[in-house]
Amino acid sequence: MLPSNKPLYSHPLPQIEQWLKEQGCQQDDSELHCWRLQKNSWQAEIWLDIEQITVRYIQAGEDGQDIQRSFKYSLSREDIQEAVFSGP
Repeated sequence: MLPSNKPLYSHPLPQIEQWLKEQGCQQDDSELHCWRLQKNSWQAEIWLDIEQITVRYIQAGEDGQDIQRSFKYSLSREDIQEAVFSGP
């Protein structure tokens, strides 16, 4: 895998998928661009969109609202990992 300080767009898709698996994500069988993550205190859906990664933290906001964030592929894998996997 490329160094974690490289932009995510420089990583080939199989490496990005492997990285998501290493973080505990599970790929959706019917929507291959969608991944799910279950942690002790939160859960999320992650989409590999064309220009960005979009994360939706399920019922993580006030009044049980979902929280959605997007991160450009120009960010480093390390920065995205810290932002996404630290939770809402």
